[in-house]
Amino acid sequence: MTSLRTLGSSDLQVFPLSLGGNVFGWTADEETSFAVLDAYAAAGGNFIDTADAYTAWIEGNKGGESETIIGKWVKARGNRSDVVIATKVSQHPEYQGLSAANIKAAADASLHRLDTDYIDLYYTHFDRPEVPVEEIIGALDELVKAGKVRHIAASNISAERLQESLDFSAREGLARYVALQPHYNLVSRDTYEGGLQEVAAKENLAAVPYFALASGFLTGKYRPGTTVDSARAGRVQEYADSERGQKVLAALDEVAAAHEAPLATVALAWLAAQPTVTAPIASARTVEQLPALLGVADLKLTDEELTKLTAASA
Repeated sequence: MTSLRTLGSSDLQVFPLSLGGNVFGWTADEETSFAVLDAYAAAGGNFIDTADAYTAWIEGNKGGESETIIGKWVKARGNRSDVVIATKVSQHPEYQGLSAANIKAAADASLHRLDTDYIDLYYTHFDRPEVPVEEIIGALDELVKAGKVRHIAASNISAERLQESLDFSAREGLARYVALQPHYNLVSRDTYEGGLQEVAAKENLAAVPYFALASGFLTGKYRPGTTVDSARAGRVQEYADSERGQKVLAALDEVAAAHEAPLATVALAWLAAQPTVTAPIASARTVEQLPALLGVADLKLTDEELTKLTAASA
């Protein structure tokens, strides 16, 4: 069985691939979402990532659809204590921002949709620099003290605000961030490497990168001259058309061939091997897409292969 990883300074033990819930209620209906969740859990997976805003961008949706599906699945399977559920606050249409009142109201709404008494990992989804870190951390600390949240984390935040938040927590003896969810992958490195990564390393934060496969580009299915029927196709065309993107695909092709592994597995393995990274996030809208993601748990790249991929993505 795949060994679990400790999430930063927390007591959470997580599978080395976090299953993204952004497709639940979007490109995966409830029945398909249940099948994907079942297959992930059967493979030893226990780390599910969602947000209160998923999937408000779909016409007819209100936000919270993903949380509702995950909550129904957990209740149906009776496995709440076996899974680590991460969700986020600040982007739900009815719960915008990071004021203390909104954080607490949004958490209660998420708990209701997830049909659970506690959230394992609660992220600030997008930082709001106009709100003092004292107010944000204070509200999150109240949720932890109330038993509604086990651990807190941040996503889409500057290195400066992250450090300021951690310093305030330490100074006041309040709950502190244990994880960071950055935008990070082989074709988007400057979104994390540098200041954010340095703070994460210094403060023992677990990085849980999103867009780990660059919206599907790093699966290799998007090549020059090909057309892919996907809700995300438009987003990745810039990677496919760039010289850097082509270099990365060529390096992935070479390493994947050596391991007889899917490109997605290799791209995730590179990410998982980077300093501070605990578990990349990737989503599957079908059960058939899952094995390539789960493979990261068992694929260990050589130093030479890691260097080759890093050079290609420079």
